[in-house]
Amino acid sequence: MKEKKCLDYGIPIFKLDEKTVSSDSWHDWRWHIANRIKDINNIKKISSIPNTALYDKVIGKYHFATTPYYFRLIKKFDYTDPVFRQVIPSTEELTVHIKGSDPDPLAEGSHSPLPYLVHRYPDRVLIITTGICASYCRHCNRKRYWDSRPWVINLKQLQRICDYIKTHRQVREVILSGGDPLFLNTNYLETILKKIRGIRHVEIIRIGSRIPVVLPMRITKRLCGMLKKYRPIWLNTHFNHPVELTKEAEHAADMLSLHGIPVSNQTVLLKGVNDSADTLARLFTGLQRILIRPYYLFHCDAVEGTDHFRTALKTGIEIMTTLEGKIGGLCLPKFVVDLPNGQGKAPAGPCFLIRTEDNTAVFRTWEGEIMTYQGANGS
Repeated sequence: MKEKKCLDYGIPIFKLDEKTVSSDSWHDWRWHIANRIKDINNIKKISSIPNTALYDKVIGKYHFATTPYYFRLIKKFDYTDPVFRQVIPSTEELTVHIKGSDPDPLAEGSHSPLPYLVHRYPDRVLIITTGICASYCRHCNRKRYWDSRPWVINLKQLQRICDYIKTHRQVREVILSGGDPLFLNTNYLETILKKIRGIRHVEIIRIGSRIPVVLPMRITKRLCGMLKKYRPIWLNTHFNHPVELTKEAEHAADMLSLHGIPVSNQTVLLKGVNDSADTLARLFTGLQRILIRPYYLFHCDAVEGTDHFRTALKTGIEIMTTLEGKIGGLCLPKFVVDLPNGQGKAPAGPCFLIRTEDNTAVFRTWEGEIMTYQGANGS
């Protein structure tokens, strides 16, 4: 394979790591942001991706960028590699279409009383803080924002959102999403948190971020110390494959835990990435080991441009059925489908209750045996 130099370092792109970059640079998250890999033409020369007009059209519609850290997790430069498939553009983004897919299948737009505010559930709201990510996931459910210029919510927009929340006293939880909120400058992120924490009826702040996966160096003592001031804060992240569970990711998770920030994980079931019971068992047990709770396994949303990642619904049910009883309950997420038109999340199984009749219930055990449970009516 011909080596292609990358960045300003004259380093072969597939050898880019902490051994070929100075240690101070490699462990500085700002270096990774400043040196994000954005030139797909370099990658074309060392991989199996096609050099065609259609591929250029994909890049024109859905841009590409990733961190040197996350790029380094690629072991094989083709779409059989789980990281390559998640981060490198594919012509399938334009050629694969499944009925029902939509740029905004969850109808966030129709549940937005203000720009950048989604109010879909009565007791919680979601703020889209920025359209910027450290690394752009090809299965992103907000891919519709990718054709806009990079943006960050401004203070005027934020104040309008806070005023809205103040007048809706049933809102007890505020979710910061994006893009990626942890991409923001620490001082500005604190400004946002301080304004939200100033609303008396808001009990919980939740942050949705893939930074622990694609740029764990961003989880610094300074950031964690700042977040600690605004607890209770929960962080939901997004590991999809066990190869992402690196020593750097473990260190980031440990630092968050030590500062009192619980971390949960929302995996998306992705065809060709993690659609097997063995892969997800290794992921879920690995997450438990580093004190990240496996929270949701999402059936891949029906987002236009991501249909090539969608599995059959039964695939997820079969995987979770296989894992039940074979790995501990703390390792098992809830398998859910986010329903179209903003109808919310629906658990999709598996269900081990076969039927109820009179005062008995019939169950299938995790080993496949059929058992009768007496007194099902509590009498």
